[in-house]
Amino acid sequence: MLEFRNKATTETLIKEIRKINPKKDIKIMHVCGTHEMTIARWGLRKLLPGNIKLICGPGCPVCVTSTSEIDFAIKLVKEKNVILTTFGDMFRVPGTDSSLSETKIHGADIRVIYGVNEAVKIARKTEKQVIHFSVGFETTAPTIASEILENKTLKNFSIICSHRLIPPAMNYLLSCKDIEINGFICPGHVSTIIGCEPYKVLAENFAKPMVIGGFEPNDILLSILMILKQIKTEISKTENEYIRAVKNKGNIVAQKAMSNVFKPCDKGWRGIGTIPNSGFKLRDKFVEFDAEKKFNIKIKKSLDIKTGCKCGEIMKGKAVPHDCPYFGKICTPERPIGACMVSVEGACYIAYNYS
Repeated sequence: MLEFRNKATTETLIKEIRKINPKKDIKIMHVCGTHEMTIARWGLRKLLPGNIKLICGPGCPVCVTSTSEIDFAIKLVKEKNVILTTFGDMFRVPGTDSSLSETKIHGADIRVIYGVNEAVKIARKTEKQVIHFSVGFETTAPTIASEILENKTLKNFSIICSHRLIPPAMNYLLSCKDIEINGFICPGHVSTIIGCEPYKVLAENFAKPMVIGGFEPNDILLSILMILKQIKTEISKTENEYIRAVKNKGNIVAQKAMSNVFKPCDKGWRGIGTIPNSGFKLRDKFVEFDAEKKFNIKIKKSLDIKTGCKCGEIMKGKAVPHDCPYFGKICTPERPIGACMVSVEGACYIAYNYS
């Protein structure tokens, strides 16, 4: 990947960006935590003209998982004699009153795994019910779908289905009159699954440039240059900078698996609200894998964002981490107040470590 960090190429890209700079305020949003990591780690914002702003969107799947889903998982593992599995970045995200890590300290059987196949292996070795807290965007949903398709007869395995979809979230953000976005760097990982087509509708409907970008510094800079060229020519379309990984139609096999197991539904995004058709739920023929249907667990009203926390505004591109009064003071990676400070893909976690 050294060619994507080549200094001479970086200098050329910056010169081209400065040359084409429209001299007006330009806000380019990305919806990927890995993009933000690259931008912050390599100091790309400092290389750009002052009028070009790179802003974060809801690109961290852990950050946008609603508190009600976390509260459900906590109450489930407390009240039932079950095993709960989850990924590491979900482990410490605050719920209304607690987190999974704090719940485990008090004796709950919660296990951090690297892949859903590990949860299936656990289920095959125990008579207990095993519930996987299944979070993520279109990138992780195919693996969940595949495991369910391959283990249809496994009676002691189910999931808390917390998957969310990126294009509907982008559509929501572009529809908000109080959010200014001049173009999108579309997520590379998600796009390997869904391809280029979903963004074309957004580019046409909202007349905004869409460029699918890779994850190296020069990928980001080239994506910005491509967006600026569209702005200059007043032609909005979807372009693919990340051609080495993303195909126009995406991963057809993964798409078929998702479509077979899941169907779109309205979903609440932490700090943002409910977005139509922005999540997945299990189809009726796979209802036995739905932990929310399998277990009679009721939770009280959940609190998504604590008073004063700016996570919601940050994920809508209306604030930056340093705008939050808690940032770096009482909210740190060791003791997070908001979800954005937990995951390595969270905007606050990244800002705390690199800004």
